[in-house]
Amino acid sequence: MKNVYDIIRRPVITEQSMESVADKKYVFMVDVDANKTEIKAAVEQAFGVKVAKVNTVRMQGKVKRTGAYPAGRRAAYKKAVVTLTADSKTIEFFEGMV
Repeated sequence: MKNVYDIIRRPVITEQSMESVADKKYVFMVDVDANKTEIKAAVEQAFGVKVAKVNTVRMQGKVKRTGAYPAGRRAAYKKAVVTLTADSKTIEFFEGMV
């Protein structure tokens, strides 16, 4: 069994993800090998909330220029959009950023 924080890497703080906080949708970078049930259990355990739905998407790493050398590549990662139930409390971590 993985640790909760091995599954949830970090929150994604972007303009688009912050707009969805009002609808109780939170975006996290997660472990590439984690499935939806593991992500749901990790978020519920870490933040003490009820999760209604988890959507995931694999993001390809961008090709970046590195000067005179051949192009490098950023790492690929997995993103999870976690939707909480209507009666669930919010995640306080995101409150001050909206």
